[in-house]
Amino acid sequence: MKYVVVSGGVVSGLGKGVTASSIGLILKSCGFRVTAIKIDPYLNIDAGTMSPIEHGEVYVLDDGGEVDLDLGNYERFMDIKLTSENNITTGKVYKHVLEKERRGDYLGKTVQVVPHITDAIQEWIERAARIPVDGQSGPADVCVIELGGTIGDIESMPFIEALGQFSYRVGTDNFCLIHVSLVPVLNVVGEQKTKPTQHSVRDLRGLGLSPNILACRSTKPLEDNVKAKLSQFCHVPMENVVTLYDCPNIWHIPLLLKEQKAHEAIFRVLNLEGLAKEPALEEWSLMAKMTDKLHVPVRIAVVGKYTELLDSYLSIHKALLHASVARRKKLVIDWISASDLEQGAKKENPDAYKAAWKLLKGADGVLVPGGFGSRGVEGKMLAAKYSRENRVPYLGICLGMQLAVIEYARTILGLADANSTELDPNTKNPCVIFMPEGSKTHMGGTMRLGSRRTYFHSKDSKSARLYGNKSFVDERHRHRYEVNPAMVPRFESSGLTFTGKDETGQRMEIVELPNHPFYVGAQFHPEYKSRPGKPSPLFLGLIGAASGELDTVLLQSYQETVVPRSLPNGKLERVYWKGAAKKPVSVVYSLCDRVYS
Repeated sequence: MKYVVVSGGVVSGLGKGVTASSIGLILKSCGFRVTAIKIDPYLNIDAGTMSPIEHGEVYVLDDGGEVDLDLGNYERFMDIKLTSENNITTGKVYKHVLEKERRGDYLGKTVQVVPHITDAIQEWIERAARIPVDGQSGPADVCVIELGGTIGDIESMPFIEALGQFSYRVGTDNFCLIHVSLVPVLNVVGEQKTKPTQHSVRDLRGLGLSPNILACRSTKPLEDNVKAKLSQFCHVPMENVVTLYDCPNIWHIPLLLKEQKAHEAIFRVLNLEGLAKEPALEEWSLMAKMTDKLHVPVRIAVVGKYTELLDSYLSIHKALLHASVARRKKLVIDWISASDLEQGAKKENPDAYKAAWKLLKGADGVLVPGGFGSRGVEGKMLAAKYSRENRVPYLGICLGMQLAVIEYARTILGLADANSTELDPNTKNPCVIFMPEGSKTHMGGTMRLGSRRTYFHSKDSKSARLYGNKSFVDERHRHRYEVNPAMVPRFESSGLTFTGKDETGQRMEIVELPNHPFYVGAQFHPEYKSRPGKPSPLFLGLIGAASGELDTVLLQSYQETVVPRSLPNGKLERVYWKGAAKKPVSVVYSLCDRVYS
């Protein structure tokens, strides 16, 4: 097993996660099987109880792991499925060691940070690195490890010490350290300054780790004399100093690394030069460059609770981007704080109220994402009501689905006090109720989490057609509350249909309004499985409806279920059956046409 470690210096937020993801993508494009690990030095067991405003979104894995958002970047870039073992936190490591101590596994020894914590970290890395994440059997060839935080942070010290020991444990031919640092440009003189990176590398070396490659963040490419200076003072070959300068979108980062031959530097360190292929990034390059040229806008209003930090909805943003690129539309997101749509804001902050409603009314489509708590709930329901009454395409996710159901009950069924027991435990018309298997005393890891199966109950529904008329789909969940099954007959008799349910038929997964252009709610989180070139079907439906192309999207979704045959010219052909007469229609296309058109 080869290991590539990505650390960061000078300041946080330099893009270590995107750098690690890009490295993984390049290595995979060179023919290697790749996995990834994120080390988070905080004391939390996982990210599940952390505020999105403070830490960004909580990303959910197939196995139910609630993890750092960087694991979402790994999955999207490398197209892999990680496990909760691939996210190491200080809390997990200390819990593991203390449980061993309580069992008496250390045979009376004094349990210390060195060697017991550092040994546990190294064992965890080796164990997680061996877990297959690409659908094949056996371990990967290369494991990319991102060390969270910034060099010099107190909480990172045990991990840095463990990685220093680990580099000797696995051997220098199996360990490559890439240090991401900042090379700022002072506006006064316009000169690229190397001193912050020099100091960061000095601190890193003082802790027992010497970088093999420097990845320098800057506003523009590094000048040759700056590279030479960094090479001299940081003891890194000049060809191993690469620039990660500002780009129009992050899909250019792997291309930047390829252009500067970062993969060759990695291969030299890991002794892989004779085994690697040239990076095959043609389709990725096409996608990145095409995204920059898109000019026909599609405007989506995202009505949420945590809009002050956009990383709170990172997967939502990416899923919208994947779908808009697939439809060749330029994505414009209007982030609306749900509280600003409420009547209280009209009195307390009339300017924000007016601006929020102007954005909502100017949107081509509306998305209400998941969330917890009562703040902004009425505003989200107003957005759902506006979309329903004005026939604006709407996608509600998790809480966004539940609130669409509650709004329907209040407006159409006339149940003025209809609510969720999360928001009003004493409501007489509980449309959304607490799930019996949930815990009301512990928050962490007690929700309905991970991949669960949804069965379609109407093949004519938009959601079923978007998923290619499959009988079921597996999507990721994160919720404590669900639509009250006792009220479902009343909803369905009034026109609201639950087109997707769990295996028991008692848990509502997808809701639709059949007579609406696109009004869909999902209890699951489809954004977590969206990938570049393989957008989530429900997001594709929202973008298609918002741009007036839903019929085309539905037709192409069906084409995806028909097995293609290869033609002599290298293209592919699918035959599908159109209309009531089932007239056969042949579609000939290239792979790039299929993925990006």
